[in-house]
Amino acid sequence: MIFRSPKQAVLSVLIATALGGVVVADASAQSRSSERGERGNRGSAKAEVLFPEATREEPKVKASSKMGGKLKKLFDAYNKDEYAETRTLADEIIAAADANEYDKAVANQLASQAAYNLEDNAAAKQYLQQAITLNALDNNGHYQAMLMLAQLQLQDDQHAEGLANLDKYFAESKSNKPEELIIKGQALYQSEKYAEAIPVLKAAIAASPEPKDNWNQLLMASYAEAGQTGEAVKEAEALAARNPADKKAQLNLASMYMQADQMDKAAAVMDKLRAAGQLTEEREYKQLYSIYANTENKERDVIAVINEGMSKGILKPDYQTYLALAQSYYYTEQVPQAIEAWRNAAPLSKDGETYLNLARVLHAEGRIPEAKQAARDAKAKGVKNPGDADKIINLK
Repeated sequence: MIFRSPKQAVLSVLIATALGGVVVADASAQSRSSERGERGNRGSAKAEVLFPEATREEPKVKASSKMGGKLKKLFDAYNKDEYAETRTLADEIIAAADANEYDKAVANQLASQAAYNLEDNAAAKQYLQQAITLNALDNNGHYQAMLMLAQLQLQDDQHAEGLANLDKYFAESKSNKPEELIIKGQALYQSEKYAEAIPVLKAAIAASPEPKDNWNQLLMASYAEAGQTGEAVKEAEALAARNPADKKAQLNLASMYMQADQMDKAAAVMDKLRAAGQLTEEREYKQLYSIYANTENKERDVIAVINEGMSKGILKPDYQTYLALAQSYYYTEQVPQAIEAWRNAAPLSKDGETYLNLARVLHAEGRIPEAKQAARDAKAKGVKNPGDADKIINLK
């Protein structure tokens, strides 16, 4: 049976790295065509053997003569994309007293495809399990059913069941196809089994003549989550080197440098994107000014990035941004600008601590009336130690 549906059983999942860079893992092991196998068994053409090293001995049972007409109608309905009719005909064969195990297995397999196209995943999984349990299909059909069942289970967040079926699939079929290995690697990642995902992903990448970049991104994320930061950085560097114009690859590299506490390298990557006008999202400007804020003697860079982001309307003037701006102005001895930034930050704070810091700075600058008002605002909004605010309020 050919799995030729426009809606194939493919899992595609977004994985966010710890620092917000997004990688996409494309588990694109799609069910291969086995209709050629079914037709080949009944005709002159010989089916392609998809699993030449499989340990399973293929069953000898074939379609029964009594079900020949019904099986033909079933195939005709499926090939015309008449999925509801396909299920009806398949169910009739499955329930028929005269149908043998092969007839029922074929009916279950076609019914699973019809159910999937009708967006009934629960039924699709039931049909696939029945096809596998009957153990009457040839190896092509049997192992494709097993693989698709695993994919649907993973898609429905049944990770334990999906991984168990994948383990059985690889153990018996002896498949080492990279597009199938990547499914297992992704499933292990999603199950937070990062250390186990790494060798599987490496095997998939090594087996592919042209591994997809998102496979490498998934490997990079697995290294990072497993605490192997050095290996994650190496993967990120390799991806960025292969794709110098790919913004996502560069952002991932910056994120990995940040995790490795290599702030200078992270800043260099981000600033190159900034110079090229490629920072177009708020989180990107925030990432860059955060890098500079965590690097010694980079306060002026923090100021430049924040002011540029706000002037472009990309960076929203929120509490954290104003606070970073205030601190950077203060540490570069631009006190009036720092006071203005603190004035903007304080009303946006969840408590009065920022008002209290503003009051202290105003007091140090000899601006007593303004300092007293800021201290009163701090008490009104709530501070850990009201006595600190009272000391400023009671100044003579």
